[in-house]
Amino acid sequence: MAHTLFISDLHLGAKKPHITQLFAHFMQHTAPRAEALYVLGDLFEYWAGDDDLGDRFHRQVVRLLRDLADSGTRLYIMHGNRDFLMAEKLADACSASMLPDPVLLELYGVPTLITHGDILCTDDADYQSYRSGVHEPAWQRQFLAQPLAQRKSLIEQLRSRSENEKLRKSDLLMDANDAAVAGLLRGHGYPRLIHGHTHRRMHHLHTVDDHDCERWVLGDWNETGNALRCDAGGCAWETIACPA
Repeated sequence: MAHTLFISDLHLGAKKPHITQLFAHFMQHTAPRAEALYVLGDLFEYWAGDDDLGDRFHRQVVRLLRDLADSGTRLYIMHGNRDFLMAEKLADACSASMLPDPVLLELYGVPTLITHGDILCTDDADYQSYRSGVHEPAWQRQFLAQPLAQRKSLIEQLRSRSENEKLRKSDLLMDANDAAVAGLLRGHGYPRLIHGHTHRRMHHLHTVDDHDCERWVLGDWNETGNALRCDAGGCAWETIACPA
């Protein structure tokens, strides 16, 4: 049956070879059977700018993505909170389309809204303030004007600080806010919602203004990967594991 796949939060990096192996297996054996693959952010552990495309590890990932697109599967990539500096050079190298956040799709007859998901975590005021700042075009121009090595060093410092701050924050603070979810659904005509970011793989049912809405939260990738498969009959989880 014709179907579409959604993944997010792989956090690919050279220091995570098992996840890279899972991703390669998925891209070579599962994704080519789909009409389209949507990557809803945080494909990479971080992205310092499209001038880092020459990195050996990045070339490996780009080759997997481009091979999938060349096989006939349409490829769409959305920014995450770790790789919001991905741009058109990367998209062109992968033969992918870069998406804004959020995007409303008509998916096998069902209106479906997709987003990375960090816009829903409104209880975390410090993060939302940081997010607003780094998405400003002026901030990005200034940051990208610095040498690549300096950018990578700054990102590593930010990541270390972020990990320390997470230890002080409650799980509830970093999860999607119900009112934010309801507002997003209301603002887009009560569609089905698919997002990542929180790493809490789950299928939720929301009633908003007497409208019943599904919310599918994609999980991150660790020992196994996961994808959401959607077709004319609905959506279901797929687990990604390499053969023993």
